Amino acid sequence: MLRSRWREHWRRLRPLYLMALACIVPVVASYLAYYAFPPAGRTNYGELIEPQRLVPALSLQTLDGRAFDLSTLRGSWIMVTVDRAECPDACQKKLWNMRQVRAATGKERDRIERVLFIIDDSATTTMLLREFEGTHFLRASGAELMALLELPAGANAHLDDCVWLIDPLGHLMLRWPVAADPSRMKKDMDRLLRASRIG
Repeated sequence: MLRSRWREHWRRLRPLYLMALACIVPVVASYLAYYAFPPAGRTNYGELIEPQRLVPALSLQTLDGRAFDLSTLRGSWIMVTVDRAECPDACQKKLWNMRQVRAATGKERDRIERVLFIIDDSATTTMLLREFEGTHFLRASGAELMALLELPAGANAHLDDCVWLIDPLGHLMLRWPVAADPSRMKKDMDRLLRASRIG
């Protein structure tokens, strides 16, 4: 009896079920394609900072003690990282990556600035300054940077782990991971430089 009712119900409403299925399947497929299997050309290597945040006025000084206003670099894409003045090997690797990414953009390189925020009062070697000439070495407040720079999830994340990107309008917008791959960083930069009409 129940089975016969079900067959009758299915026979009457089958066209409706099939129509509903025809409408639902493309929607589900598009969600799966977008969220579960995004095309490689659309994904970023760096993690977008959401929502983007405007970089406030920071208490910055050059190595010779002069005040420095980061807004003087506005209009450029700014790669920033944080470390100590002695700049150990991991720090130098970040600076090297930033330099290589900028150089690899070729004629677009003048649209990119590089900044190392130094969060201690120790001296920086002349050799380091020469090796990474063109980088802005700026003393900064660790507390201000902690409030600004979004760290990766996890208890072991530190300010000196990553490289961040500030857009030409002064918004913190992207974070590259620890020990980032410079070739993949460059792909992100290439996309941004192509898409942006500013900076």
